[in-house]
Amino acid sequence: MTQPRIRALALCIFHQAGKILVNRFHDPHTLQSFFRPLGGGIDFGERSEQAIVREIHEELGLPIHQLRLIGTLESLFVYAGKPCHEIVQVYDARFEDPSLYQRSHLDAQESDGAPFTASWHDSSSFTAQSPLVPEGLQDLLEQSGMLG
Repeated sequence: MTQPRIRALALCIFHQAGKILVNRFHDPHTLQSFFRPLGGGIDFGERSEQAIVREIHEELGLPIHQLRLIGTLESLFVYAGKPCHEIVQVYDARFEDPSLYQRSHLDAQESDGAPFTASWHDSSSFTAQSPLVPEGLQDLLEQSGMLG
């Protein structure tokens, strides 16, 4: 059995016209769905901004620029029946290709090769039944004017 640990995570907010780009997940135990921006774990010896560039390249195969830290969140939650604890660096960035903001969704893949679809959502998509995670992210984005 592995020892519980705190996971360092970096997420990237791509926003346009009051919407953000998110991936929809489902908890396999509770079947609850939730939304999370793209990004992932920070590797040992890697700065969080390097992790964002790497993760977006791995997930979308796309270059980004204008990376800017907008906040840090601490997240305690249960996923797949296991307690989790994350420290999350939240970044804002822009795609180098502006035409990506006109697409309804972007095809992506997890680090294990599993495909997923990232799509644009405004705050009306995020409910108690399908929240935006981590906790506190929606407030952070609404206060900064990135999410309408």
